[in-house]
Amino acid sequence: MTTRFSFDLDATDGRARTGTIRTPRGDIRTPAFMPVGTAATVKAMLPESVRATGADILLGNTYHLMLRPTAERIARLGGLHRFMNWERPILTDSGGFQVMSLAALRKLTEEGVRFSSHIDGSKHMLSPERSMEIQRLLGSDIVMCFDECPALPATEEEVAKSMRLSMRWAERSRDAFGDRPGHALFGIMQGGVTRELREESAKALTEIGFDGYAVGGLAVGEGQEAMFSVLDYAPDFLPADRPRYLMGVGKPDDIVGAVERGIDMMDCVLPSRSGRTGQAFTRRGVVNIKNARHMDDPRPLDEACACPACRSYSRAYLHHVFRSGEIIASMLLTWHNLHYYQELMQGLREAIGEGRLAGYVADFHATRAAGDIEPL
Repeated sequence: MTTRFSFDLDATDGRARTGTIRTPRGDIRTPAFMPVGTAATVKAMLPESVRATGADILLGNTYHLMLRPTAERIARLGGLHRFMNWERPILTDSGGFQVMSLAALRKLTEEGVRFSSHIDGSKHMLSPERSMEIQRLLGSDIVMCFDECPALPATEEEVAKSMRLSMRWAERSRDAFGDRPGHALFGIMQGGVTRELREESAKALTEIGFDGYAVGGLAVGEGQEAMFSVLDYAPDFLPADRPRYLMGVGKPDDIVGAVERGIDMMDCVLPSRSGRTGQAFTRRGVVNIKNARHMDDPRPLDEACACPACRSYSRAYLHHVFRSGEIIASMLLTWHNLHYYQELMQGLREAIGEGRLAGYVADFHATRAAGDIEPL
């Protein structure tokens, strides 16, 4: 097993790439989808169940973990991997996005962000240096540099000012991270939907030098068309020999479009959150299991799916336990959604490796356009 972090690019198909990120805690097959374990757990799932879906890596949240139970407590208990019983790689975000969303509860300066906890009102300071310290205490395999994600809509002048602050913070994050063999630090490109700002940001990050690069500031309400328009050029500004991570994406068609445009890694709360609200992602689109049409349906969510929910339970049963408020509904629907997402990633990897991505994507869209299975 490797003792360092590295990225091997195995094949390309158009702009799409498939490869392997190698870490001391295991390999990550790309394109990769990272389930989100905000508070050291993927909600409604056991760690071994998450692994069984095919996930190679999880995402943890610096902001939430620094507040509760605190990074210092997790470090004393052996680090985040042991704490949450997940021995494979973990990526942690920097906390910047969550802090920026606090609006009235924060004050932004060149030093960092002072904010009040949404839990108990306690006062905290999050800076590039503190973010690096927290992620080191957690034991993160992939650390994200501290950045500001400006709220949209914003003027180009506001986006430019925010981006340049993030680039100064990126350099401080790099300095504070230091030399940590086996661990990686990713820089985050900002710049909104302006090509020139994205290029400026990418150049600044490349000059600093990171182990991987994220495309930040998207999937924040700008819409798929605008997001794809940025992805049509932004990934190409980044080094081709490093992983490219699109933060906070997304729906299945977002993922497919991002992979087509050269993205290697993604994360989103959508599959687990949707499972808890009765929505299941299938090859033919989204199924709302709470709808009455499923009440007497003996068929699975997706007849081609091998997850436990589809293998052993009917739509009628899932409808019943969801409408009854039973915990098993969240468990089964979340498992199904995560399985579907990982199956999608595996399909994309194989298609890229075999040079047939265009056909795979065409089939993906055609199957979704056909809609859910006909009612009984």
